Amino acid sequence: MSMDFKRKLPIPKEVKEQYPLSKEIEAIKLQRDAEIKKIFTGEDDKFILIIGPCSADREDSVLDYTCRLARLQEKVADKIFIIPRIYTNKPRTTGDGYKGMVHQPNPEKDSDLYEGILAIRRLHTRAIEESGLVCADEMLYPENYRYLSDILSYVAIGARSVENQQHRLTSSGIDIPVGMKNPTSGDISVMLNSITAAQHSHTFIFRGWDVTTSGNPLAHAILRGYVNKHGQSIPNYHYEDLIHLYEAYQEKGLQNMALIIDTNHSNSGKKYLEQIRIAKEILHSCRHSADIKKLVKGLMIESYIEDGCQKIGEGVYGKSITDPCLGWEKTERLVLDLADQL
Repeated sequence: MSMDFKRKLPIPKEVKEQYPLSKEIEAIKLQRDAEIKKIFTGEDDKFILIIGPCSADREDSVLDYTCRLARLQEKVADKIFIIPRIYTNKPRTTGDGYKGMVHQPNPEKDSDLYEGILAIRRLHTRAIEESGLVCADEMLYPENYRYLSDILSYVAIGARSVENQQHRLTSSGIDIPVGMKNPTSGDISVMLNSITAAQHSHTFIFRGWDVTTSGNPLAHAILRGYVNKHGQSIPNYHYEDLIHLYEAYQEKGLQNMALIIDTNHSNSGKKYLEQIRIAKEILHSCRHSADIKKLVKGLMIESYIEDGCQKIGEGVYGKSITDPCLGWEKTERLVLDLADQL
C-alpha cells in the first residue's frame, strides 16, 4: 500500500554526458531527420516504413536485424525511407508481462531500471552507428524521453497513452515527428484532439521544471484498429476509413496533414501474416485516391528475424517475446514488393 523509493536515478543530462554521441552519429541524424521532415511536410514523396520487432528484447539480434534493414534500404532508397522500430518501453494492458528493455535489459532477470536506461541508450546509439539508419521508439513514459531525446528520429504515442495530458504536452516540445495512435475505443476525435494539443505551445511541469514548448507541427495520426464493446478487433485501414479521416483532418485545420498506418495490432487482429495483405491494400487505396495518397505517409510493420513469437526463456534468436512478427524473408519480400508498387 506504499511506494518504496529504492534509489535515485541519474537525470538525463548526466547519462548523456556519460554516454555522448559522436560527431559522426550527430551528422547522420541531422541529415536523416531533415529527410524525414520533408516527407511529413509533403516536400518529398518517399514512403516511410517504420519497421521492426514488437519489442527490442536483446541487443545482438536487434542490431543484426537493423543492419539487415540498412542493406535493404539501399535497394529501395529511391522510393522508401526505412526507420527501424526499436521499442524499448512496452505498455501492458493488465500491467503484467515484459515491459521492455528499460525495465529488464535481460528479459530472464529481474527488473533493473538503472541498467535499463543505460542499455536502451547504448542500443539506440549502436543502431545508428552500425547501420547508418535513425530509429523510432514509443514514448511510454514522458519523463524518460529525455534519456533518448538526442538519438531518436521518430516517436510513437500508444493507444492507451494518447488521451494522457502529459503525453500530449511533452509531444508539443519534441522536434521530430510524433505519431498519435487512435485509442483502443477507435474514436478518431480523441486522436485528432491529441494532435491538436501536440501542435500547440504549452507551459507545464516536466521533470520538476517549469517549461514552455513551441508546439510540434510534425505531430500526426497513426491508425492501428480498435476493439469494440464485445472485445473484437475492428480494422480502420480500409478505403472508407481513410477518406473519413482525411475529411476529419481537414475540418480540424491541422498542420502537415499526415498518417502512418499500423498494419498489425487490431488492424490485423494480431494475425501477423495479414500485414502483407494489409500493406498492399493500403497502397491500392493510395493509387485510387489522390487525397488518400496525400494523407498516407507510410506504414508501421512488426517484423523480426524469425516468424511468430515465443515465450521468454525459449531462446530462439531473433524471435519476438511479445506480439508475433513477420520473419526476415517475408519482410524483405514485402518491402521489395511495396517498392515495385510505389
